[in-house]
Amino acid sequence: MQIKTAEFLMSNTDLKKCPEANLNEYAFIGRSNVGKSSLINMLTNNTNLAKTSSTPGKTQHLNHFLINKSWYLVDLPGYGYAKLPKTLRAKFKNMIEGYILKRTNLVSLFILIDSRHPAQKIDVEFLNWLGNNAVPFSIIFTKSDKLGVRSLEKNIDDYKSELLKYWENLPQIFVSSAVKGVGKQEILDYIAKLNKIIDAG
Repeated sequence: MQIKTAEFLMSNTDLKKCPEANLNEYAFIGRSNVGKSSLINMLTNNTNLAKTSSTPGKTQHLNHFLINKSWYLVDLPGYGYAKLPKTLRAKFKNMIEGYILKRTNLVSLFILIDSRHPAQKIDVEFLNWLGNNAVPFSIIFTKSDKLGVRSLEKNIDDYKSELLKYWENLPQIFVSSAVKGVGKQEILDYIAKLNKIIDAG
């Protein structure tokens, strides 16, 4: 699949104000500063679509984009919530969990994980929370250009080992680099595959 059009629709903090749930929807989430906005811009061929920042916690709303006039891409605030006040962290948590559990047209979450680090407790806990709530998701390891092949494989294997302590099967896993365009086509083709299955359904 190729993305020919990507239009910003709306940004809000209220699930009830999201676009009508009439199109397939894919949401992207990860810890603060994981490279989420850069990845979204790479996928959509638009360097200005999602706002990038060196300041963790920049994304603070549910940001909806209409892709190819046929499905929604959603940029979610990061979990971990950076260095934010306790009341704001609680607000983010409720907003994100409400969206994930109640958005009826959500096909899949893409969980972004920084490939430069071995398994982090906060990521593993979030992934297990999704599994316990039967939320369909895939994992995208970001910033793969920042380390060597052996280190990359070691860190990914570390995550796999942690997840296999709790699960029998692993989710779909992608490796990406927004700088080099790694993983772009694989991710888009996966979305196209899911859209085809659902639309045929």
